[in-house]
Amino acid sequence: MTEILKRGLKEKVYPGAVLLIAREEDIVFFHNMGNRTLSPRSLPMEKETIFDLASLTKPLATTLAAMKLVEENLLDLDEPISSLIDPFPWRDKGDITPRLLLNHSSGLPDWKPYYLEMRKLPIKERKPAVRRMIMEETLIEKPKTVSLYSDLGFMILEWIIEVITGKDLSSFLDNTFYKPLGLKHLYLDHINRDAVNEKELCAATEDCPWRKEIIQGHVHDENAYALGGYSGHAGLFGTAQDIFTLTTALVNIYHGDNSGLLKSKTVRTFLSRQGIIPGSTWALGWDTPSKNNSSSGNWFSSNSIGHTGFTGASIWIDLKKNITVIFLTNRIHPTRSNEKIKEFRPELHNLIMRKFGYGL
Repeated sequence: MTEILKRGLKEKVYPGAVLLIAREEDIVFFHNMGNRTLSPRSLPMEKETIFDLASLTKPLATTLAAMKLVEENLLDLDEPISSLIDPFPWRDKGDITPRLLLNHSSGLPDWKPYYLEMRKLPIKERKPAVRRMIMEETLIEKPKTVSLYSDLGFMILEWIIEVITGKDLSSFLDNTFYKPLGLKHLYLDHINRDAVNEKELCAATEDCPWRKEIIQGHVHDENAYALGGYSGHAGLFGTAQDIFTLTTALVNIYHGDNSGLLKSKTVRTFLSRQGIIPGSTWALGWDTPSKNNSSSGNWFSSNSIGHTGFTGASIWIDLKKNITVIFLTNRIHPTRSNEKIKEFRPELHNLIMRKFGYGL
């Protein structure tokens, strides 16, 4: 495994990477490679490096909160969001449900550069303003007719979670999951206060043209940054070890361990492909392998879940073969134009699965 990581470094797929591979609860490979920063000074990558996890926020934060609310009968996956948000003047959105938002089948657009307008507003006004803007967007298609990956849907889910719990998403997750599991380095960013951990412990991301600095210790995603550090779609930071602790707990519950955090029935519902849109690979908050060109490669079983993040992070878990691969990189340091990871990642996953005796 170290050889392919070295190759990725040599081919400039990333400045640095951390790879954790596990079989059931046993970590069989855990290695760091390269640098967590190149500029303004070079710092080595460590196993304990904290990464901006980008869209891994969706399954490891927002979806997790939704699981808990469903389990406590505070959220019905099939209840129209018009009954959850009051007032609700947006008639074309009246048929959207939490299930459709989690499954990326709501018909909402994928992304909009809201940060351009949000930067002009006082910080306290930004989330209410962006939520109105999302709800005023024209749907790409009617709900349940198209599968379109959408940051906007998860930004609305954060709103719903706040309405139900009366707490911000960060506080709810800390008290319900992260602290009970002892996760000291898994947290949502807050730009209005110093980074939870020292800036230099974090992997750097982009040399941002509008923030006029190399982003390190705070969220790269522009919309999440403008909204204070996080929203339902991005803003989670963490280490490979803390991610593994969290996902191991989820996988164990999936297989029948009623630890008290969640119930098996709940986890199984969320980790199952929904079949709402023909051909869609989405479960609830998690993706599953596609037949062709999956970032998981060719040998993860159909009973697998995963997700990727724009900054270069990914996780894939084969629930049948009990294999977990957490691959964290700073591939957008110093520029997002580096997209070599799209070809490298499935090749890495194929090599890993061959090492376990699967594939050709």
